[in-house]
Amino acid sequence: MHNPYLPYPVRIDKVVVETEDRQLRSYWFEFVHEEHAQAFRHFPGQFAELSIAGYGEIPIGIASSPTEGNKLLFTVNRAGKVTTRLHNMGEGEIMGIRGPLGNSYPLEENRGKNIVIVAGGFAVTTLRATMHWLLHPDNRKDYGTIDFIYGARTPGMLLYRDELKQWQERDDVRCHITIDREAEGWDGLVGFVPTIAEQAEPRPDNAIALICGPPIMIKFTQPVFDKMGWNGDQIFMSLENRMKCGIGICGRCNVGPYYVCKDGPVFSKTQLDGLPQDY
Repeated sequence: MHNPYLPYPVRIDKVVVETEDRQLRSYWFEFVHEEHAQAFRHFPGQFAELSIAGYGEIPIGIASSPTEGNKLLFTVNRAGKVTTRLHNMGEGEIMGIRGPLGNSYPLEENRGKNIVIVAGGFAVTTLRATMHWLLHPDNRKDYGTIDFIYGARTPGMLLYRDELKQWQERDDVRCHITIDREAEGWDGLVGFVPTIAEQAEPRPDNAIALICGPPIMIKFTQPVFDKMGWNGDQIFMSLENRMKCGIGICGRCNVGPYYVCKDGPVFSKTQLDGLPQDY
């Protein structure tokens, strides 16, 4: 049995600078040992702890889908000691990954339904994994319409821009990509995510919504879906900003009776209604 405290050694395979401010970079990791690659089985919505000896570890949502093979993708915002060290590392260097941790988006149990994805800022990572999983030929036929609503502050802060373009060109995905304010050269949608969601007006019939973003986006998106007639059992939100140790030991991730690291990070709105608005 694998010790949950021990990370798997991984090698940085590829680094991609994602945003114009260079604060967000994507890292593709490959496992040093094949048996670890076989043991690490994740699903969209889960997270892992990235660790660097001498610096610590940090919980990050897994941005790659299991349909993309054994390599793992994480998009990391430089915001502290561990992430700054990671931003100074390059391809070929070795570090650790502990996981997969937490639960996932309820995709398997909602086959046959329409899917609405709502993402804000760099919280789009686990929803990128979800899109890849949904669009894989083995899975796409099992779902109805897909609405992908995603916003960032500026065009240069949008992640995965090549993939966004590919999804926009598909005729089986309705993409609603927006930025907060007008910008030179931008001819797409302008407005905050809740406003764009209201304009897109996804119908609640036979559908679920998956939402991940900064707390302020979640706060103002929930009433939009309430107004459109969605009920709490159709809406699932990832509370990624509350993730801590990953196994519920440190006790710093709780929201009411729930430990986000163990019971989440994905919760239905029904679960969260009535809890302290700590998220």
